[in-house]
Amino acid sequence: MQQDIGPDGLDTDDRRTILLASLPDLRAYARFLTPQRAEADDLVQEALVRALAALGQFRPGTSMRAWLFVILRNAFYEQARRRRSERTALQFAPPGEVSGAPVQEARSELADLQRRLFTLPPLLREALVLVGAQGMRYEEAAEICGVPVGTMKARVSRARRQLAGVMQRSMPGAADNGDIG
Repeated sequence: MQQDIGPDGLDTDDRRTILLASLPDLRAYARFLTPQRAEADDLVQEALVRALAALGQFRPGTSMRAWLFVILRNAFYEQARRRRSERTALQFAPPGEVSGAPVQEARSELADLQRRLFTLPPLLREALVLVGAQGMRYEEAAEICGVPVGTMKARVSRARRQLAGVMQRSMPGAADNGDIG
């Protein structure tokens, strides 16, 4: 049986292997786009279906990870546009799954951070997640979002500043200076 070797030197099975190895990163990114675990899983599944269908369109010499993130991001925004008439996208409280004493505090802190992240506008949250949580370079994150590198840097800076402000205001004993943000 003859394998379909692409111009990147990879056959279809190799591309699928790389695609599957990206699943944890895709799922983590999806969880930052939507706090609902089931919606995040559905989003990753939709992105994988689209990626597998378009595997022949992947450009050799580019990052498959970035290509997958673009597909996932596009799927997310398409779903958000479809739901907009039914409900406001991204306005959900994170799921409450807390149990156990020592673990409870860590989960509580993580849930608190997640709630605070969701106070950021979607574009700022996305920039912060790509550069901060996913560890991407500004250039790669800018490519995924389809914006100039300077715009990505500005979004990350604004997101960090706003998140720091939200965290400062929510700390016990924080001075109330009247700023809303």
